[in-house]
Amino acid sequence: MNWIKNNRVKLRTKRTFLKQGTCSRTFFHILNREYGHPKPLEENAADPLAGGIVQMGYQCGMLWGAAMGVGAEAYRRFDKRDKAIGMSIVATQHILKSFKDFAKSDNCSEITDTDWSKNFSILKYMIRGKMVTCFRLAGNWAPHAIQAANDGLDSDQSGLPEQPISCASEVVKRLGGSDEEMAMVAGFAGGYGLSGNACGALSAAIWMNTLARVRNNSYKYSLSDTEFEKILKSFYEVTDYTMECSDICGQHFNSVTEHSEFVKKGGCSRLLDALTKSVYPK
Repeated sequence: MNWIKNNRVKLRTKRTFLKQGTCSRTFFHILNREYGHPKPLEENAADPLAGGIVQMGYQCGMLWGAAMGVGAEAYRRFDKRDKAIGMSIVATQHILKSFKDFAKSDNCSEITDTDWSKNFSILKYMIRGKMVTCFRLAGNWAPHAIQAANDGLDSDQSGLPEQPISCASEVVKRLGGSDEEMAMVAGFAGGYGLSGNACGALSAAIWMNTLARVRNNSYKYSLSDTEFEKILKSFYEVTDYTMECSDICGQHFNSVTEHSEFVKKGGCSRLLDALTKSVYPK
């Protein structure tokens, strides 16, 4: 990416961040437009992933949004849904490595030095100008995010299993989501790019709940949302208040094949059932 285009991307990202309001939505927006396929409703529904999943301080919202953007492109680029899911996971691994090289951490709480559950900590974030730090990080990393996404999508496919499976995509499938929506969240697998961090299936459930409300014009972004509280309650009841994938599953996944086999054999089935029921409660 040449110097002029780099700077255009940086400027466009900062402007988008100011307009859209959340880092997660910003990066979904930026990648979608890089690939020429805007998805305004789906982008809007990514808002709650900012702040590290509904302000819990886990993976930075820029990561969630970028993963969704590369997942959408994977769906368009590869002729089979399963291949798109596998390549989305691989590309998300590239995005995560790029971000950690750049920001030195993938967790929002460490990057911002903020506990989003405490009003005083949020006030400190505002007063100390940490918001500017987020804007600067977003702008500076954006060209690298696009490059990492492209590198990931262009990478070798030979190591993928015949039928790649993502826990996050399974949540979307059970909720009646489309193949494209399954590909969008596929990279959330295994705690985001198989990293073992906060649960990607949870993020997929939150996104699907939000997307339904965006589509019927009943969603408004808020730091407190009773719908998400219900989903989290169901999640914690199954995981015993554990958030990280590696702790929930009792292992790290070293490959797409390992993760796919784990899910195929019923790993996390209770959790996937609970999340599915909590998104659209009867």
